[in-house]
Amino acid sequence: MANQTGGKRRAQVWTFEDGRLRPRRDDLAVEEPLEIRLKASGQSRRVAVTMRTPGSDFELAAGFLFAEGVIAGREALDRIVYCVDEDQDGEQRFNIVSVELRATALPDLTGLERHFTIGSACGVCGRAGLDALRARGCAPLAGGPTLRPELIAALPGRLRDAQGLFGATGGLHAAALFDASGVLLAAREDVGRHNAVDKLVGWALLQGRLPLADVALLVSGRASYEIVQKALAAGIPIVCAVSAPSSLAVSLARSFGLTLVGFLRGERFNVYAGVERVTPPSPD
Repeated sequence: MANQTGGKRRAQVWTFEDGRLRPRRDDLAVEEPLEIRLKASGQSRRVAVTMRTPGSDFELAAGFLFAEGVIAGREALDRIVYCVDEDQDGEQRFNIVSVELRATALPDLTGLERHFTIGSACGVCGRAGLDALRARGCAPLAGGPTLRPELIAALPGRLRDAQGLFGATGGLHAAALFDASGVLLAAREDVGRHNAVDKLVGWALLQGRLPLADVALLVSGRASYEIVQKALAAGIPIVCAVSAPSSLAVSLARSFGLTLVGFLRGERFNVYAGVERVTPPSPD
């Protein structure tokens, strides 16, 4: 299942510097709509339209559907393909992904909020409330790796090294998975921070690696309720963010035993929940 790439685009800009306005070429992060469709036994339904950066589209669709509880696992999937426009000589529509299920009917989507249009900046609100998460089978997290403070502090630098599109455009969010020794397992970029996480969850789902019980997730922006919810759905016990968490994200993390790290900058960070997964520094 090959994915379309093309996360950046050249543009003419003018730069004001040293008192002069000069023309130059610049790279922009691409933002385009992606429609996600569900198919089962001849039935088809549009589930979401999200603004995203092209690339890893199949992972994005799979991760979104799993994180929102529409599918229970990889076994629910038959195949994921780009739609073909039969009116245009079979031309592939790279902004429409069709997720074909093995089920005999489409799942009940009445509980999926805001499923027709999703902004890249705000993502999907998810199912509000702790009871809804528990009803999906999200249990409090137990175990998981214990990370040294100096290892946690090193993660943002390792993520930046993996951000090829950000280096070219400066306009993308990123998310990455690391193992207990700080080795980068996978990284994804997107104009939407929620999309970047969905791409990672989709990667793990399609690779048969869920639940991700022995990894840490790092996001380049803030830690929102939606980010923590997606991590819980994937079984991720540690979430680190370069920026601040929201109050609801902290409450959710504490309720489900997830370790939440915020303001991860330089040698300093805050632990808002699950401090037991952070190894105390050795006494001087």
